[in-house]
Amino acid sequence: MQSRNVPTYLPQAILTTLFCCLPFGIVAIVYAAQVNSKLAAGDYEGAMQASKNAKIWCWASFGSGLAVVVLYILLFVIASLGSR
Repeated sequence: MQSRNVPTYLPQAILTTLFCCLPFGIVAIVYAAQVNSKLAAGDYEGAMQASKNAKIWCWASFGSGLAVVVLYILLFVIASLGSR
């Protein structure tokens, strides 16, 4: 028998939306919100796929937010070195 405990990743999706990358985070929230409704409808495979997609988009949001911060810091350092 398959386990019905499928992670939704909704808290992670909300946090990455607020603090990292808004567009990718919204996609993660949409997929995360689908997990429980698909489980309630008896679609275990669909819930697993929505959970997997939510996780992927959470990481994409986190990674792109992190890349923007690193790029900002790098440009700030380069600009401060160039103004000497």
